[in-house]
Amino acid sequence: MLEFDYIWIFAFLPLPILIRWLLPAYREQKEAVQVPFFEQIVELTGQTPSKGAVVLRRKWFQLLLMPFCWILLIAALARPQWVEDPIVKIESSRDLMIAVDLSGSMETRDFSDAEGNKIDRLEAVKLVLDDFIARRKGDRVGLVLFGTSAYPQVPFTLDHEIWKTLLHESRTKMAGPQTMLGDAIGLAIKLFKESESENRVLILLTDGNDTGSKVPPVRAAEIAAESGITVHTIGIGDPESAGEQALDTDTMKKIAGEAGGNFFYAMDREELVKIYEQIDKLEPVEFESISFRPKLQLYHWPLGGVLILLVGYHMIMAAMILSREKWNVGEMEI
Repeated sequence: MLEFDYIWIFAFLPLPILIRWLLPAYREQKEAVQVPFFEQIVELTGQTPSKGAVVLRRKWFQLLLMPFCWILLIAALARPQWVEDPIVKIESSRDLMIAVDLSGSMETRDFSDAEGNKIDRLEAVKLVLDDFIARRKGDRVGLVLFGTSAYPQVPFTLDHEIWKTLLHESRTKMAGPQTMLGDAIGLAIKLFKESESENRVLILLTDGNDTGSKVPPVRAAEIAAESGITVHTIGIGDPESAGEQALDTDTMKKIAGEAGGNFFYAMDREELVKIYEQIDKLEPVEFESISFRPKLQLYHWPLGGVLILLVGYHMIMAAMILSREKWNVGEMEI
């Protein structure tokens, strides 16, 4: 769409007409010699005398050229620009980090997919997270994978498709067979330090218990709270199991309590879906959209048109004068 920054400039379009109407015509005085025998000289030379005042008349192309150049000049001063379709930029209002347990117990096949087929716990988590992340359009999301050690798999990003792709490439035990809950929280805290968002949320998902983190999980949760990070914990293991595979629900509740979050427990995929729906309600999507319309400046086109027309006109006039002088010289030689 064509727009003008200073459309009021077009009010000056009739200015040449007003000047012609209000101001006297340009006059140029030249010296002359008066002789008492002027008529005799005219008869002897055979020339026809002209009037003392000569009014120069413009040719038809001059009458068209000057008004057209004035219109183009006014159009250039009005700063024409082509305004393109609006572009909407989404500014994230929340940074959401997902920490997923990849310990050996996550390959236990006690979950079912939508068709009722048995799948392991990690595969169930991937399927549910796909739907959950698809609804977080205004959030920057990151991914931490942990087992014996914790690793940043995806930094905070608005590209949710990349996030899901890298999640699906994860495999059980690729981070080691153990479960370092405290280290996973500690790594998430480090990643949040680069975040400028005031709304920071960590979702920690595991099916086991901490097996010797450098920082105890509850202490890590206290540090997260001091950093303004809310931690929700999700347990999907069997609390009745023994050893490292037993889900430590007490620690999970303490982590969530210290960091202002909630603890959830799921025994199957349907419950896991409901948990993420609850988190959706607790952490509603909030985002700011900034809309702007790119503008392409066009003032150089009418300005260039004026220059081309005027330069072209004067070049043609100069060529005509030169050719006329050559013709006159030729006649004198003959």
